[in-house]
Amino acid sequence: MVAFDSVKKRGVYIFNALWNPTNCFEMNTEQNRLFSGASPEEVQRDLLPLVDFQGAGQSLIKINQLIEENLLPHLMRYDHAGFQSMYNSIPEQGAALGAQIALAHNQGVTNWQVSPGGAMLEELCCKSLCRLFRLSEQADATFMYSGTYANQEALYLAIHKKAELEGFDFGIQGMSGFQDSSRLVILTSRDAHFSINQSARMLGLGEQNLVSLEVGANRQIDLEQLRKTLAELKGTRDVCCIVATAGTTSTGTIDPIEALLEAARHCDAWLHLDGAYGFSFSLLPECQSQFQGMEKVDSITWDPHKQLGIPIPNSVLFVNDKRDFTRISLFSHYFNRETSNEPNPGIKSPPSTRPMSALPLVTSLLHQGMDEVLEKLRIPLQNIRRLSEHLMTQDDFRCWHEPDTGVLCFQYQPSHVPENRRNDLQTFIYETILREGRRSISVTRLGDAIVLRILVISPDIRYDDLVETITDIRSIGAGFTIGDQTL
Repeated sequence: MVAFDSVKKRGVYIFNALWNPTNCFEMNTEQNRLFSGASPEEVQRDLLPLVDFQGAGQSLIKINQLIEENLLPHLMRYDHAGFQSMYNSIPEQGAALGAQIALAHNQGVTNWQVSPGGAMLEELCCKSLCRLFRLSEQADATFMYSGTYANQEALYLAIHKKAELEGFDFGIQGMSGFQDSSRLVILTSRDAHFSINQSARMLGLGEQNLVSLEVGANRQIDLEQLRKTLAELKGTRDVCCIVATAGTTSTGTIDPIEALLEAARHCDAWLHLDGAYGFSFSLLPECQSQFQGMEKVDSITWDPHKQLGIPIPNSVLFVNDKRDFTRISLFSHYFNRETSNEPNPGIKSPPSTRPMSALPLVTSLLHQGMDEVLEKLRIPLQNIRRLSEHLMTQDDFRCWHEPDTGVLCFQYQPSHVPENRRNDLQTFIYETILREGRRSISVTRLGDAIVLRILVISPDIRYDDLVETITDIRSIGAGFTIGDQTL
């Protein structure tokens, strides 16, 4: 049961017991299920009582019981060893403490007036993060609601900078300031997160102003194709931003940052690094060569809620030069005044109200210590690489890439399934696993191929757990039918 009891002491709510996700999912644990496996219709039936709002209120005990019986069985157990599909994690214990304190005080942190401690904590945390990631002395950061919004602000800053090169203020004139806004181009990998497309839409560019770059054998941006694209665009289009990815959504691949930085500088373009998932791994000494040049990129997106187990919302946007945030800053007479000398984090990102997201990250890093954080980052990398090496020795599996991070994409290819039915087989395996509710993997498309995808976020997922998934895949694949024949 979730413990909501608290006592008030010296103006601070002290929770008697930390939230324990293991207790929350006790029923599913007994059945060894990842989630209930119920259909959308069954889940809807169970949840309707939760949204049946009546004139008379209900006791917290009754509501808690309703949640335990009707909602919790249908929540995905991120702490389950079979959860190998998405970028989600239960809160780390230190982070859970910070999240509870933030919730108890309900602090908005965008302005000194509403939370002196909260505003200052975020500012100090951002500076410490810049040092932790070895960014430039001029770097700065802001907390965001999600990586999608961080990417959107980064693209706004990129377009704003391009407008300055053309002699006008994009914040005032918008797209109308460009002589021909259709000339603007954003270059990014075909494997980039769809939030880049979404950002182009929200900013008024449209997807027609996005150019997707082909990827090479290991799903990195193909540098030769990039050079050809830049040559073809020269004189007819204006590249305002190149988006690199550190940990692509489908394969976890890290693009060649330093080479892309050189290309961006050559055409006076902003270089943004979407490191929502993979940027955490730059903290590991053995991975730093993959991030060469990151201290020079213009902006970086990072989601601590992915690999570090920090509660949502918890995303960060870094900029290489803190003055870049002035392009997004807005002031008012009552709030975030231009003459104010106090820290006002709200002038670095759009939301004028957002929670004290820095606190769970701060308490988590304090509780674990960086040595433990680094070790927890290593374990998923080691296990997914062991799995890749294992599958390369199996005649009935084919890996689609060498893992840069904790993601591996592959196909199950038994010899008796014809090549033209392999995509159907992967879809069948994925849907069967999801329906059974005992484990969770994902499926994605790479080129013309539908591939299975395993992602390891939790350091508690062992190599043996991954091998069990492979065994399960083989077993399910045996039930795949071609016509009336079961293979």
